Amino acid sequence: MRHSENHRSHRIGWLRAAVLGANDGIVSTASLIIGVAAAHATQESILLTGVAGLVAGAMSMAAGEYVSVSSQSDTENADLAREREELATQPEHELDELKGIYIGRGLTPDLAHQVALQLTAHDALGAHARDELGIIEASSANPIQAALYSAGTFAVGAALPLLVAFLVPSANIVLYVALMSLAFLALLGGLAAKAGGANVWIGTGRVAFWGVLAMAATAGVGSLFGVVAA
Repeated sequence: MRHSENHRSHRIGWLRAAVLGANDGIVSTASLIIGVAAAHATQESILLTGVAGLVAGAMSMAAGEYVSVSSQSDTENADLAREREELATQPEHELDELKGIYIGRGLTPDLAHQVALQLTAHDALGAHARDELGIIEASSANPIQAALYSAGTFAVGAALPLLVAFLVPSANIVLYVALMSLAFLALLGGLAAKAGGANVWIGTGRVAFWGVLAMAATAGVGSLFGVVAA
């Protein structure tokens, strides 16, 4: 029977952006709503603040992810271009470099030389990208993909506490938004951990912990500096 392996590393690029976007959407919008509500703002002001936070946050996440991943991609492409030039001008040096890498990983010198020769003949640039530079396709995110995932998941995450704030009476906004956002964060952490093959409870706990910390901090600020609306 053929052995089948199910690896999840190919999900790294989009999963990181999606989890970051949704988590930031829930935490930042819930914290914003709780902070403003704790300052005794009207429900209309709270909702307007939440919507503004959703739009601004989604655009900020998209721009930030695009710039960040583009910078990473530019650096990788520059390294690959340099490696391509060295392979063309110093092939023997590059072969020795690859051989040294494999010796460092435990191969005998003779076997390391054979492996370096065969991998160079098959795909020299690919071998150096993977084994010398640490650049692999599974960990390389697409800038546009990362931007869209981040913005979209931020908007979805931000819409959850905003919907709660819209549905509940203004007197109960802080309590309901805090409890429901904590539930959303716990669910997100668990789903992200499951998708990545990690421990579900650990993923749930760490996401919920930072969410509680953020909401508590903004509630404290709102209570401290808030004034009752006229």
